[in-house]
Amino acid sequence: MAILQLLLKENLFLRDPQETELGRKIVQDSIMMIDELGFEKFTFKKLAQRIDSTEASIYRYFENKHRLLVYLIAWYWNWIEYRIDFGTQNIDDPKRRLEIAIRIIAEKKEKDASFPQIDEEALYRIVIAESDKTYLTKQVDEDNKEGLFRGFKSLCGKIASYILEINPDFEYPHSLVTTALQTGHQQLFYAEHLPSLSNFKKSNGDIYKQNEDFLKQLVFNAIHA
Repeated sequence: MAILQLLLKENLFLRDPQETELGRKIVQDSIMMIDELGFEKFTFKKLAQRIDSTEASIYRYFENKHRLLVYLIAWYWNWIEYRIDFGTQNIDDPKRRLEIAIRIIAEKKEKDASFPQIDEEALYRIVIAESDKTYLTKQVDEDNKEGLFRGFKSLCGKIASYILEINPDFEYPHSLVTTALQTGHQQLFYAEHLPSLSNFKKSNGDIYKQNEDFLKQLVFNAIHA
């Protein structure tokens, strides 16, 4: 299977990590470490020790660990949009495209052989646990002006366009999409760690399928489809 690269905005990095062996190692091992340690305990010093390199070499790719996290989350959203594009090609029915998009968003993530340098399972756990940290910051407006959230915006815009094809009179397509994405992540987190806050139950089967069913009800009921 061919190894692919996603095109990410240059402002996300100082040097494109996809272009060098060290850069790919930085991304690969940072995902594993953030998944293991949590973002607060993750440092470039620990990462340098793990990959047998130096902190200075990591700083040549990312100016700080927050920008690295933004990069990882942006990569994830670009990957999701790529999978939706692939899954909906040659499908004209907007309702079916919306169903496919929701399924891809809600389902359990598995490693994608087209991107062997990324552990998508671990990255998905990071998105659930840490993605809020990319924008709940004092510099969010500056980061937005730099286009650091363009991947997430593009994904939301694509799904919102499906909603408007189904119901052109629906007034809140972007609000609904962002709410559904956030809610889906929160409910999986609650089901795993705070089960009294969610109706998803492992005893009832696959919580990811429950997540898909819940998001479909949320979205399609809202747009009266």
